[in-house]
Amino acid sequence: MSETPLLQVERLVKHFPAKRGVLFQRIIGTVKAVDDITFDVRAGETVGVVGESGCGKSTMGRLVLRLIEPTSGKVTFDGHDVRELNRERLRVLRRDMQIIFQDPYASLNPRLSVGEMLAEPLRLHGGMSGAPMKARIDELLTTVGLSSWHALRYPHEFSGGQRQRLGISRALATRPKLIVCDEPVSALDVSIQAQVINLLKSLQKRFGIAYIFIAHDLAVVRHISDRVAVMYLGRIVEMADKKALFGRPMHPYTRALLAAAPVADPTAPKKAAPIEGDIPSPLRPPSGCTFHTRCPFAQERCKRDVPELRTLAAGHTVACHFAESLPSADDIAARAAPYAGRLAAYRRAVAQARAA
Repeated sequence: MSETPLLQVERLVKHFPAKRGVLFQRIIGTVKAVDDITFDVRAGETVGVVGESGCGKSTMGRLVLRLIEPTSGKVTFDGHDVRELNRERLRVLRRDMQIIFQDPYASLNPRLSVGEMLAEPLRLHGGMSGAPMKARIDELLTTVGLSSWHALRYPHEFSGGQRQRLGISRALATRPKLIVCDEPVSALDVSIQAQVINLLKSLQKRFGIAYIFIAHDLAVVRHISDRVAVMYLGRIVEMADKKALFGRPMHPYTRALLAAAPVADPTAPKKAAPIEGDIPSPLRPPSGCTFHTRCPFAQERCKRDVPELRTLAAGHTVACHFAESLPSADDIAARAAPYAGRLAAYRRAVAQARAA
């Protein structure tokens, strides 16, 4: 894995105008979908992005590829300022930047066969035709675990897992350096998820591809990622190596996400109390730290000042005013253990009473 960033994102912002009315479309506010985020991705690295629905993960992925025009900020890919490129130069750069969409069925053209679908990027970006293009299509299908005769079929003739493999093959067609994986396994069964994740890891090892992996499933993110960024209401609140982030989370929101993740052992104690309430509206975000309305450790300063994303350990950045002074997850679990024991004893007594 190279230490030189392949992708650098600096203070990226995307605000959407909120409109009301059918005829006049009066602007009533601004939705802050992505609000000042900075991170980088090295060649051959996987950066996982997690957070609740509506926090801006997918919007961020599309901004990186300039599928959506940013409001402000800078995106540098392989030495090129993506925002400054004209249409022709951006089209050339898109060979190295691809995306795997969340819904493979909606992202595949139902009127095109698999062969025609894969031929489009090969013809557009590689100028291929005839026998070389057919050989390349067969190679792509074989790479993702399908057969060459699948090129004659249409998307509706495949299962969900096979359609996702088709989406991966299309993303691989131009031999990209970076792929944005927008929740590529969220709609799949667990067994198929494992197949797709293992396929992505083997392709990364084989071709040196960098991934931005957007997902809700923390177990999947932990398995595939090298580093993990946690987003909340359009901002990155914590970013670290996966071992550091899962082993010693420093932001209250990250702790709550890990505590809310299901555990196979029902007797295992929780690491921290899960947060309550819903994520605030990005149309009217809270002042100061946007997480203070749900944070059990919030103080007056949190309501006033926006916390900067600062480095507290090697490669571990956190946007929290009081991250150093917060009790550790182990301390919280130790304090809760006596109460958990009393609750378990009470439940056993009730069960015995009902049985009698």
